[in-house]
Amino acid sequence: MFLETIPDTSGYMIAGFGVCFAVMGIYILSMYLRGANLKRDAEMLESLQVENKKTKSKTDTAKKK
Repeated sequence: MFLETIPDTSGYMIAGFGVCFAVMGIYILSMYLRGANLKRDAEMLESLQVENKKTKSKTDTAKKK
């Protein structure tokens, strides 16, 4: 009966954890950037809506005269 030594694969485990954490970090960064872009787009739409209401009220006032 031969005694086999257990191979040391801790390097692969550390590399695997490193890859997993890197992928999660990239995903979190992507979600943060998407949220920032969404907030900016929402602000743009709100400002366009306000501008559209002002323009509409001016044209309605001009039509009444």
